[in-house]
Amino acid sequence: MSVFQSLLARFRAPVPPIDDTLWAHALTRVPLANALDAPRAHYLRQLAASFLHTKRFHALGDASLDDFWRLAIAMQASLPALPHGPKVFKGWTNILVYPGEFNVRRSHHDAPTGVITESDDTLIGEAWERGPMILSLADVALDLEAPWDGVNVVIHEMAHKLDMLAGPANGVPPLPGGINRREWIGSMQQGFERLSKAVGRRRKTAIDPYAAEAPEEYFAVTSEMHFSRPALLREAEPDVARLLDAYYGPSPAD
Repeated sequence: MSVFQSLLARFRAPVPPIDDTLWAHALTRVPLANALDAPRAHYLRQLAASFLHTKRFHALGDASLDDFWRLAIAMQASLPALPHGPKVFKGWTNILVYPGEFNVRRSHHDAPTGVITESDDTLIGEAWERGPMILSLADVALDLEAPWDGVNVVIHEMAHKLDMLAGPANGVPPLPGGINRREWIGSMQQGFERLSKAVGRRRKTAIDPYAAEAPEEYFAVTSEMHFSRPALLREAEPDVARLLDAYYGPSPAD
């Protein structure tokens, strides 16, 4: 059987259910999931089972991945998929998990001079278009300990994956029929520009300054806030908060 046939069979095979004891334990450890109402928690369990069935986890370095940690990652990655269903998991397979921060080598080509420079970025998460999701297990653990601080690395990278369903990330994922694309682009761009100006003037901002790096980072960072600190997002950018409510559904924090 070819690699393609093996993957195809994996996607078509029945999805194994999540063990009751494991699910109950995970709910006590993943506050964002435990805060859901009963119907959404039930659907989250189905989505997490589908996620586990279609993704392959790879522990790198001395990262220790057991059934709980795989499920905790799957649960948080499935939260943004609640209104959209398992179709948003398509297009990629692998999850690489480092024990902590990891370095990525970047190459930059300066077109006018032709000079190529290389540098290392230290990251806690990354998502590649049609490639893996990469996570720091230490930061996944921190997010479980402080679930309502506006930061969640799994949701951040899952937001990038949703964004990439339409091609290279640009902050505009495929939108459901109830959301006007022009309104989304306008409101997100205005919020991004306001944040960029504030960061440029070295002002303190409610939204993490990292969101000013690019429109796709603005979408991912505000997605984290939607799930884990929505009141602050509503205060800072009410139009952006309203659009994310429409896109993701009600926040567990509400």
